[in-house]
This record gives sequence, C-alpha cells and structure tokens, in this order.
Amino acid sequence: MKLNIAILEGDGIGPEIMKQGVAVLDAIAKKCGHEFKYEEALVGACAIEACGDAYPDTTHEVCMRADAVLFAAVGDLKYDNNPTLKMRPETGLLAMRKKLGLFANIRPVATFDCLLHKSPLKEELLRGADFVVIRELTGGMYFGEKHQDNDMAFDTNIYTRPEIERILKVAFEMAMKRNKHLTVVDKANVLASSRLWRQIAKEMEPQYPEVKTDYMFIDNASMRVLTEPRFFDVIVTENTFGDILTDETSCITGSMGLQPSSSLGEHTPLFEPVHGSWPQAAGQNLANPLAQILSTAMLLEHFGLEREGALIREAVNASLDANIRTPEIQIEGGVKYGTKEVGQWIVDYIEKA
Repeated sequence: MKLNIAILEGDGIGPEIMKQGVAVLDAIAKKCGHEFKYEEALVGACAIEACGDAYPDTTHEVCMRADAVLFAAVGDLKYDNNPTLKMRPETGLLAMRKKLGLFANIRPVATFDCLLHKSPLKEELLRGADFVVIRELTGGMYFGEKHQDNDMAFDTNIYTRPEIERILKVAFEMAMKRNKHLTVVDKANVLASSRLWRQIAKEMEPQYPEVKTDYMFIDNASMRVLTEPRFFDVIVTENTFGDILTDETSCITGSMGLQPSSSLGEHTPLFEPVHGSWPQAAGQNLANPLAQILSTAMLLEHFGLEREGALIREAVNASLDANIRTPEIQIEGGVKYGTKEVGQWIVDYIEKA
C-alpha cells in the first residue's frame, strides 16, 4: 500500500517522539512491502514563531492532500504564562480539528499487566479494563462564542442536532463492534445542551437494539472510570467533558505516555498521542515515545493494515515486558532508557520479526 502522510511534530518533545514514530513506520514499510511518503508542516508555537499563525494555510494544504496526518503535540511555556495573548499554540490544534472536520476523537484505554503497579489505583480494580472514549471534538465551549474583559468572561456551550447525531452514530457503531455497551456521559440535570444530547441519544437507541445504552452524569463518570473501569465498554461525551475524562484515564494505564488516539471526520484522519508537549523535557531524551508509536498502529489499522498494526502492538508489549522503558514507567532499579533507545529497540524487534 502507498500512503502519503503529513508529519506535524509541533513543539516541545514533539520532534523527538515523532522521529521514533516515523522510524517505526519505515520499519513496517520495509518489512511488509509498503510505501509511505512524508510531508512535514508546522503547527503550534513553532508555526507562530515562523509565520505568525499556529495553523498556517500551507500546513492545512499539506494535511488536505495527505491520506493521514501524524501529529505529536503543541504547547510552549512562553504562551502558557501570558494569558493576554490571543494567538496560542493550542489555537492551531483547534483550527486544525475544525478545518479538517475532525469531529470524533477516539481514545482507547487499556491496561498493560506489567504496568499495573505504576497506576495509583488498586491492581484488582484495573486488571482487564478495556474501553474506548469517544469525544466530540469540534463543538461545545471550545468553539462557541467567547468574551473576556477585566470584569467578565464567558464561553458559550452550543451543540446542534446534526453535531450530536453524527458523534452518537460513531459511538453506537463502535459499541456494535465491541461488547455492545454504550455509556452516554452528560450533565443533563443542569445543562440544556446535555439534555439535548440525552434526548437525541434516546431517540437513536431503537436503531441499535443490540446495544445496552446507559446514561451517566459527568461527575459520577469521573469517579467510576477510576473505581469501576471494567464497567465501561464505549463512552461518548461532549468536548469539554471528554477532554477532562480522557486525561483522567491515564491513571488506568499508568502513564499518559502510553495512550494513542485518532480523530476522524469529514477530511483527512489524524493520529496523535494524548499527552502534551512537555516543553521542560524537550531535547533531553526523556519522553516516552510509545503513545506516538501506538498512534502509528492506529493509523495503519484505519487503512485496513491490521497485521501491521498488530506487529507494532506486539513490539510495544515486548519492549514493556523486557523493561525497555523510559524513566516514568521503569521498574525500581531498572535501566532508564531514553526516547531514542526505546524507539530503536522497537524498530529492531519489527525488523527481526
């Protein structure tokens, strides 16, 4: 298979982990007879510095002509510490999602047996947890009307029926492919937008009679993903709730450096790790590349390359079992491998498989 892939490494640790992701794709291409071509583009703080726009038109053009986008992370402390700036690295990420129509963010959450001890949660609660969070990505407060002055600020949380229907369709169909259990997370006891979500979900339920559908307020869901993670199969929720909930699930895997994701919608699909840019660690060979590498597995599987995706997952699992790990997930007294070393070990595993 031939794939044209847009490479958006972004800021902070982005370039380091992206290098490992591309190296893994190259190893798969060589091993399995594929051809992957890459085109790099700027996004985030590096794009602001270069051209004054966090998501320039030239970057959008690269993304639109690609088959897939492989993205790393955006963010820089210089922008975090100045709340008056109107252009921020994250502005580029939001613009990219909106312009590409990436309305469905899919984040798998699963445990690794050899890393259960790294979670702050009890092992007996975690073992066997395996669910997917589907987050609506282009609506809600992040994109609604905003205002800020010295005395007042507001963000408008707007959702329309078509926006809700299309993300619920993704969620119901995902549940059909898994264990046929869908949990709709909202705040329908307080928010009008949530009541519309719940109304439409109930209208759609009869279209998927095999799916057991339940409803849960976000405060309850935030607790239960940590106390009963095995209860869930597929979770669907709106943008803001989904942003918080999916970061919270890093307590289940033991590290945000292990969580990949995909964003799907109207145009080019995007694949990315869920963690941020960690600018404090940039250039220090500390960052865990596994989420980026697992994102390449999701990319390949999206195009039907299941065997190739499975080989990447096998290599990642093997690296963890062999204690080839970056410091934040290494066992006590174990060798602390760097970003490059972990990536190279996985490449070597693929080449020898």
